[in-house]
Amino acid sequence: MADDGLTDRQRAAKIRHELSQGNARAEAAQAKVLIDQFIADARAQGVEPRPLKARTLDGHVVKTDKTGWYLRNNHSLAVDVDGNYYSLTVPGGLMERLRGVKLTPTLAPMVIGRGGRDGETGDLKEFLAWVLDGTISQD
Repeated sequence: MADDGLTDRQRAAKIRHELSQGNARAEAAQAKVLIDQFIADARAQGVEPRPLKARTLDGHVVKTDKTGWYLRNNHSLAVDVDGNYYSLTVPGGLMERLRGVKLTPTLAPMVIGRGGRDGETGDLKEFLAWVLDGTISQD
């Protein structure tokens, strides 16, 4: 058995982690439906995607390999034209500032900023609607 040698506490932690990952994947599948609808609506309304930029941990703005829409006014989250979800805070140094970064998608949550400060959280559906109505700046 793969769990041989684990303590009861380690086994319980592993189970909690696996359940959490399963929940995150299920939530991401629900979010993907909303994001796909958003992309169709954005195209229909003429809300064009833009080349996405990320911010390094030390605060420099860098080019990315993706085009899409920002989900926050501070441009820290985005979705691309393929429906992938990205955090736009990335590690990097001089090479990333010169070459840009290749983004890796993450699982999209149904609630943006869960556990964050007041005013920075909300349903994904709301953030997508704010992009469509111009509340969230894309510039």
